[in-house]
Amino acid sequence: MNMKDTSRVIAALLIGAAAGAALGILLAPAKGEEVRDGIADFVNDLIDAAKNKALSTTGNLKDMGNTAYDRAKSKFRTTVNDASDYKDEAINNATAKAENFKDEARDTYNAAKNTVKSAPGQ
Repeated sequence: MNMKDTSRVIAALLIGAAAGAALGILLAPAKGEEVRDGIADFVNDLIDAAKNKALSTTGNLKDMGNTAYDRAKSKFRTTVNDASDYKDEAINNATAKAENFKDEARDTYNAAKNTVKSAPGQ
């Protein structure tokens, strides 16, 4: 028998012994009732621990989701505010250029008008 087979036999014997001991405890008469209650309590504790871990994990995931949402919302608001600022700046620049163009056009018109008035023969 090689080492691998020996390990399998030992594992099978240990599993069988554990299963036999568990069945013996579960099927034991009156005194075994306390043991069965202990096992039931242990199983209930395991279930509660698993439930608490699941709730904790769910809460953590919810918090992570809320944090990501809040960050995205903040980034969006910042972007909207920046775009609004750029819009206002663009409007102000366009208004200033239009005013400059109007002033230049008035100056050109007045210069042309004065030239026509001062021309000989007028």
